[in-house]
Amino acid sequence: MSLEQRPSDSPYVERVYRAGSVAGGVVPARMRSVANSNWELVVWRDRGKTHVSVRGPETGPTVVDLGPGTGETLGIIFRHGAFLAPLPVSTLVDSSVSSPHTTARSFVLQGEEWEIPAYDNADVFVDRLVRAGLLMRDPLVTDVLRGDVTTLVTPRSVQRRVAAATGLTQGAIRQIERARQAVLLLQQGMPAIEVAQRTGYHDQPHLARSLTRFTGRTASQLRRADGDEMLSLLYKTEVEVRP
Repeated sequence: MSLEQRPSDSPYVERVYRAGSVAGGVVPARMRSVANSNWELVVWRDRGKTHVSVRGPETGPTVVDLGPGTGETLGIIFRHGAFLAPLPVSTLVDSSVSSPHTTARSFVLQGEEWEIPAYDNADVFVDRLVRAGLLMRDPLVTDVLRGDVTTLVTPRSVQRRVAAATGLTQGAIRQIERARQAVLLLQQGMPAIEVAQRTGYHDQPHLARSLTRFTGRTASQLRRADGDEMLSLLYKTEVEVRP
């Protein structure tokens, strides 16, 4: 499998990625999707049919079987604070909503037909959603999760706005992002005890419990390559992680 990903200059988009089979390459039997605090729009082709889905944040790991019919996948991962106005993110947590009608070129979102985006024009597609009033953003949520302190609104108001825009609490987002950061460090070969210290866990057992909860794997399993299973996209975010 090949995987390509890039950041975005859009204040609404965290990441854009695409994955697909390489000619003559071996397709893993399954993909392990680790917990993720962002929602995304995913387009994939399977056995000649196109599918489009809006997937919410995932608070635990899931495993998806792959096969010889698995085709290309495109994903647009949205920043914390961005949300589809008619579709509350809170209703998408650990679930997804599929387009009621798709073709190879278009899909239906909130009753309107849209051209299916490509890897290179995903930002243009997002701009169209913004201009149409479907995609909105609460910049305070982005700033707060990055660690900025605000005195303009009360802590309770901040909590409500984070939950409304992300479907999760600040604490849940930081726990998920800390576990994802730990996986990145483990894959780079960093010892577990150092990973625990670097990412703010109390000790190695605390790290181990977090990894099991959010990835379904131990530190040694995450460090060891598995040809039958690939991990979902991991990348470093701006979210402040702390104990």
